[in-house]
Amino acid sequence: MKKHLLTLTIMVTSACASNAAEGYTDTPMQPNGRWHVHDPNRPLPPVVTPGESFSHQAAAPSDALVLFDGTDFSQWTGRGGEVKWKLENGYMETTRTGRIRTKEEFGDFQLHLEFATPSVVEGKGQGRGNNGVNIFGKYEIQILDSYNNPTYADGMVGSMYGQNPPLRNAAKPPGQWQTYDIIFEGPRWDDEGKLIKRAHITVIHNGVLLHHRKDFYGNTPYRALGNYDKPHAPTGYLELYEHGNPVRFRNIWIRPIGEYDEAAE
Repeated sequence: MKKHLLTLTIMVTSACASNAAEGYTDTPMQPNGRWHVHDPNRPLPPVVTPGESFSHQAAAPSDALVLFDGTDFSQWTGRGGEVKWKLENGYMETTRTGRIRTKEEFGDFQLHLEFATPSVVEGKGQGRGNNGVNIFGKYEIQILDSYNNPTYADGMVGSMYGQNPPLRNAAKPPGQWQTYDIIFEGPRWDDEGKLIKRAHITVIHNGVLLHHRKDFYGNTPYRALGNYDKPHAPTGYLELYEHGNPVRFRNIWIRPIGEYDEAAE
């Protein structure tokens, strides 16, 4: 996400001069003190082959809100209000008309969505199938074609953008449908604006666990460290990006989560 390919510093790996990994070494250091934001030298996670996909899309539970069932954009708004993405054959596809976001705001949630990067491979690194799930407009889980496509580890598919690479690279080949199952817990501040809980996320990609209740350092800006300097509401929109790559989406549903209330039974 937030790709600025013309400004990328291209680093050549020591293994082979023809195998270049894009990234930066002039960005801030991560809180762990070991790697820069988008560091090209940060080790990439091991590759795993996900299990065979199911023949049918994952059906939404009875208490879920269906955000996209392949028939309309009724739950979404685009630039200027109208969504101008392509809609056909049960999926939507980006069309260089800007990002879209949900009409409704959510707090802590369980999210399911399915995506496919372009079957025709063009470009490399951040230029292949670039998109993202942007929570509250602040916390991004990257979407990218990371099948035999090296880039900086904190910008590959499944990464907490600019912060933490996934535990594994479970990417499927270009053009194949892939799944994200995401559980998000938002940050909390006290009445005086002091942070008392960071945002947490769990991400499962194609059935493979990538992050388990992992802390966000803060928001996920491009080439910078995130922070929690500005408290925000406990609810927010979900966004899908648009970066000129014809990424497809289908079967999106969400379940708000909270404490079990016996009194409500």
